[in-house]
Amino acid sequence: MELLPFLLAHRLPPPFYGRDAAEVARDLLGAILVRREGDEVTAGFIVEDEAYYGEADPASHAFRGRTPRNAPMFRSGGHAYVYFVYGNHFMLNVVTGVEGASSAVLLRALEPAAGFGRMRRRRGGVTDRQLTNGPGRLARALGIGRAHNGTVLTGDTLFISAPFVRRAAVARSGRIGVARGGEAALRFYMKDSPFISTRPIGAKRGRARSNGKA
Repeated sequence: MELLPFLLAHRLPPPFYGRDAAEVARDLLGAILVRREGDEVTAGFIVEDEAYYGEADPASHAFRGRTPRNAPMFRSGGHAYVYFVYGNHFMLNVVTGVEGASSAVLLRALEPAAGFGRMRRRRGGVTDRQLTNGPGRLARALGIGRAHNGTVLTGDTLFISAPFVRRAAVARSGRIGVARGGEAALRFYMKDSPFISTRPIGAKRGRARSNGKA
């Protein structure tokens, strides 16, 4: 079985993304983020993410309304919103909901699955466990940058695939590194994964739902 055609055949469809941000965030756990570079693939299972709610959410980039920087957040669900922080890191977000809703899911950590050689070169000699265990790290490992801002995630160069149903214990907590609105329990992660970015005190346990269904 060839990996790329298999992953392309199981891309998540547009209706999956056109829902509530927290629902999408939870359902993305276990799906596979895929970056295609010609015939080469770098990919990983999503094990941690956070939901953000636009102009009603003080932690959101859209809290103060639309700007040139956050414009992709106001598109319909299924677009990528990529921004640059700390002068060093790109962050990949999955836009959710209907056009104008400005809600999104920040992808925080992956379990590496394909393209280990490319990831290792981009990440500069870290352990495999550290390749993608943070939002900036996963973007660098997969070569995601400014050129991907606004990309449609149902295409064939940057997309999310869900060929499997991965059931696992899910925990949720407050969001990480957020000055305002961080107390909202909108961070979702696979409880037993060694690839998450951090494990806060007082996390709430839950059960994962099936991935790959709109």
